[in-house]
Amino acid sequence: MVSLSPGILLIADPFLKDQNFARTVVLLCEHQESRGSFGFVLNKVFDQSLNELVPEVLINNIRVYYGGPVQIDTIHFIHQQPELIRGGFEIRDGVYWGGEFDQVVSLINSGRLDLNKIKFFIGYSGWSSGQLENELNEKSWILSESNAPLIFEAKEQNIWPQALKNLGANFAIMANFPIDPLLN
Repeated sequence: MVSLSPGILLIADPFLKDQNFARTVVLLCEHQESRGSFGFVLNKVFDQSLNELVPEVLINNIRVYYGGPVQIDTIHFIHQQPELIRGGFEIRDGVYWGGEFDQVVSLINSGRLDLNKIKFFIGYSGWSSGQLENELNEKSWILSESNAPLIFEAKEQNIWPQALKNLGANFAIMANFPIDPLLN
């Protein structure tokens, strides 16, 4: 059984109406019962690229994702390149959160960073102590193990349905539920 811990996925229930989280998948990066939880929405593209947000980045069109509604004036990242990026925290096997951002910018500009193994976010998703547990009890989220190919999937529209399909046939049918069943 999957429990709340760093590295798990929170898959939004198909009928979750919260506009911040409808049809999203959140990678949980930290969970402490006494302090709360935080993570990043993996499948909502932000309307600006990294070089538009960070002028020091010389490469155009590096995608940025809307990590969540908290502190949307901050940039975060997850990656699979600890041999190049110092200071990251491993949140699951081979997936790291954070590190030295100036070093990341330098690696991008020099072409030494594999852009398929890093994902940038503006803002993050956060829950106070007990809040996420309450949302789980209300059936807002489905918990799942994560895997790096899904976390770093380049086609964000594939992430939510694939996360459900990875849970087996009982959940796979949910991936095709209409957003509003009354309009079906």
